[in-house]
Amino acid sequence: MKIISVKSKTQPYDVVISKSALTKKHLQSVMAKRSKVLLITDSKIPKKHIIKVKKIIGQYSVSLHTYLMNAGESSKSQKVFFDIQDYLLKNRFERSDLIIAFGGGVVGDMSGFVASTYLRGIDYLQVPTTLLSQVDSSVGGKTAINTRHGKNLIGSFYNPLKVIIDLSFLETLPEREYKAGLAEIIKYGLIKNKKLLDYLFANEIKINDKALDALEYIIYESVKTKAKIVSMDEKESGVRAILNFGHTFGHAIEAHHNYKSFLHGEAVAIGMLMAAKLSQFENHISEKQFNFIEKLLNQYNLNYKLKKMTYKDFTKHIKQDKKVKSGKVRIVLLKRLSNAFVTEEFGQLNFSRAIKQHLQ
Repeated sequence: MKIISVKSKTQPYDVVISKSALTKKHLQSVMAKRSKVLLITDSKIPKKHIIKVKKIIGQYSVSLHTYLMNAGESSKSQKVFFDIQDYLLKNRFERSDLIIAFGGGVVGDMSGFVASTYLRGIDYLQVPTTLLSQVDSSVGGKTAINTRHGKNLIGSFYNPLKVIIDLSFLETLPEREYKAGLAEIIKYGLIKNKKLLDYLFANEIKINDKALDALEYIIYESVKTKAKIVSMDEKESGVRAILNFGHTFGHAIEAHHNYKSFLHGEAVAIGMLMAAKLSQFENHISEKQFNFIEKLLNQYNLNYKLKKMTYKDFTKHIKQDKKVKSGKVRIVLLKRLSNAFVTEEFGQLNFSRAIKQHLQ
């Protein structure tokens, strides 16, 4: 078992990582003195996992309620947000009660935003079940919902009491979702963690086969990297922005396809290639380094092709991105491998060339 402490001025918390992390012991500190618990999950979570969670919670003297969301990005909506709030009010949940987010990033983001706003703040626990949510959205305190104007445009920073990463839930994870999670892990290697980057390059077979020791290592290194960054910058006013490497382009891809054709990690993989190519065009990294990045993504089958998307489609969605400031696009580039930075200074021609190369 590995434990990572995430520092915070408001709510520090631990991330527990192991094959069987979800136990009564690890729930003890967050379940004490609760009367009601709302388990928020979605329709894609295997029933056996939900039964397991309910059985563990059932060992405590609490009234357990369950809210089942429809699986998918479309559920991260204002309608579902208010529906859950209404459910909490009808069932008279109090500030001393608890929300448990049990699912992927959509469930975690929604649960956290609900928790941050219900009665001006109720405690919540993150139990992520996908690789992507385990290494990304469950850590860092970002909560949000989508609107017709773009992704994650309404939200808050609100930390969970604890994050429990149980690797056993990955056994039933579909291959496509597993690969999408690997994209975010590769991101951590590219922006900050050279040791992780080298491990990913050298251990392709073990990682693709989901070997337990490899899984634990890459998840631990990813979470450790993110925890270090968010501890320095909780509200994304500085260094935390490097976590958005590939996301400016990736969010545009997701939005253009109505969040249906590409999973988040798949879109980010394409976005990372575009950002790496722009880094090369801006003379920050060499062609050899770009080729290394492309080869690494190919090793994990993460080099996707875009169809039916134009440069104008990109610019339309990028203008609505949260990272646009005073009309200028702020983008994450690479100075070199495992060294990212945020900038508004780049050539517009290089920007368009980096996009257009991946539209062919």
